[in-house]
Amino acid sequence: RKEFVDLYVNYIFNESIRKPFEDFMQGFLRGCPARSWKMFLPVELQVVLLGHTKYDWHLLEKNVTYRHYKKSHQTIKNFWAVFRKLPEEKKKLFLAFLSGSDRIPAGELEYFKFSIEDPKWENPDNLYPLAVTCSYILLLPR
Repeated sequence: RKEFVDLYVNYIFNESIRKPFEDFMQGFLRGCPARSWKMFLPVELQVVLLGHTKYDWHLLEKNVTYRHYKKSHQTIKNFWAVFRKLPEEKKKLFLAFLSGSDRIPAGELEYFKFSIEDPKWENPDNLYPLAVTCSYILLLPR
């Protein structure tokens, strides 16, 4: 039985996917040559490909720029008061809403910035906040 289980597991996890994986690896290495990745340690490569999993929410708040708002505006004060009270998972969901990923992109954490902008809609009570994920802009109605 043990031999059967070992062979079956080997087939499912290795042999049955060998050809599709080789095809994937060949295509991947065309766009991302292996010699380019050898300079990274595995942990560094994970950060480059997936982003940071350590968050400094205070630093994120400090690095925000405001468009058509001042930091002292009541809408901004309310936003940060609510944000600070959110549990960690909800903050990550906000980051995913803002940037398309729940991780901070690779690079130095202190350089990750986003903007909060007043979209100046005529009737802001009828609209929800929007995010421009490519530019890391939160359109936050008054």
